[in-house]
Amino acid sequence: MPAIMIQGCGSDVGKSLLVAGLCRLFANRGVVVRPFKPQNMSNNAAVTAGGGEIGRSTALQALACRTPPTVDMNPVLLKPQSDIGAQLIVRGRRQGVMQASSHGRDKRELLQIAVGSFRTLQQEAQLVIVEGAGSPAETNLRTHDIANMGFAHAAEVPVVLVGDIDRGHVIASLVGAHAVLDDLDRERIRGFIINKFRGDARLFDDGLRTIESRTGWPGLGVVPWLHEAGALPAEDAMQLDQAIAVGGGATPGRQIRIAVPRLPHIANFDDFDPLRTEPQVELMFVPPGQPLPLDVSLIILPGSKATIADLEFFRSQGWDIDLLAHVRRGGRVLGICAGYQMLGRLVLDPDRIEGHQASASGLGLLDITTTMTGNKQLRAITGVDVVTGSPISGYEMHLGVSTGPAASRPFIRFEDGATDGAVSSDGRTLGCHVHGLFHAPTFRAAFLATFGATSNQEDYSLRVEQSLDAVAASLEQALDVDRLASIAQLEL
Repeated sequence: MPAIMIQGCGSDVGKSLLVAGLCRLFANRGVVVRPFKPQNMSNNAAVTAGGGEIGRSTALQALACRTPPTVDMNPVLLKPQSDIGAQLIVRGRRQGVMQASSHGRDKRELLQIAVGSFRTLQQEAQLVIVEGAGSPAETNLRTHDIANMGFAHAAEVPVVLVGDIDRGHVIASLVGAHAVLDDLDRERIRGFIINKFRGDARLFDDGLRTIESRTGWPGLGVVPWLHEAGALPAEDAMQLDQAIAVGGGATPGRQIRIAVPRLPHIANFDDFDPLRTEPQVELMFVPPGQPLPLDVSLIILPGSKATIADLEFFRSQGWDIDLLAHVRRGGRVLGICAGYQMLGRLVLDPDRIEGHQASASGLGLLDITTTMTGNKQLRAITGVDVVTGSPISGYEMHLGVSTGPAASRPFIRFEDGATDGAVSSDGRTLGCHVHGLFHAPTFRAAFLATFGATSNQEDYSLRVEQSLDAVAASLEQALDVDRLASIAQLEL
């Protein structure tokens, strides 16, 4: 069955974007394509139609294929919630915590599950494009690997290796990978791609020849820096770190300034991508070590994979003092998911589901208490924003139940009549568990209007679609697509 796996010489070399672009490229050629990632590690996740959970990057790749995301597309998802442990999601459902010390344990079973999901996708597609994780050259992880060569051999999938020239030493990265891989792993690699090139690609012709002569792998193309990808959500917080900036003052023409603290376990921060496109909005992520600016209109507490741990980190930075000063000055606050829970009076985790700490005092801006439970809420939702009456859509993805007097003033009313979230008595602090609010143009416009800002009311989903088509068009020009199809055993 036609398939190809895109692996990389490291994290953040552009594998996710290349797979998304290739998915759209082949879909535009009339091929029935499916994306697949055997194992991902990310706190950015999406909800599938069946109520499961997969990595956000794989969900974007499904969109590129013009097909709904399913749990088979990313059967193993690890969501870091501490430096030594991650929540384990198997075929969309939480299975507990995997500790770093037991990295190899149960991997054989997880590999079988991954191969089973891959076979399911093969039955419904003409081509499956697989994304690796990290690098196959991390030989210390090879024994129990299910993300790269371990999966490629088990499923008998040919591999193309990607090198990132933007970070430098791309020749050494590819030649070095060839040097440390064993013979069987080397043989499974059928070619390489140079990614993120700036300038005239012909200047790297000698580099291509060097890599080809040292490895025996053919070069399949040099991909330019894809500026067209600007509207696409980042896969993980590594990319967010690179984009962090704190403004020294208001930017001319910006009616509203919004600050988001960069929490260690920040999750689903693509919630805020549509705000980046608003001409009257200045959005900034505040890194550790910097105070929350007092001259902003709004502070948003984002989602997190470790509510109590990130709440304690928030305090350690002095951000709780900054937040209260912001409120005293008449500023407004919005909490989303874990950020909403942090705004309450108390967060309880009696079974220590998210970490070692059983309880923590909240920031006290909303009169609610959150108790963590093992039942994770995963569902797509529609409803209205009670404050402005605007229609909203999005998804819930959270542990914990939040109750208290403030919940009698809900922020969101779902289509089925249930409510979520809370609004303070003065209306300046509000929060809910719903992700994706700002993707709804009507809500975004109504919300920004309360600050005196005018929205472009752009359908952000259309911008994403256009971006995927633009990336696919660039890959058509940069890559030897016929040779890629031949490696995948796909007849065009």
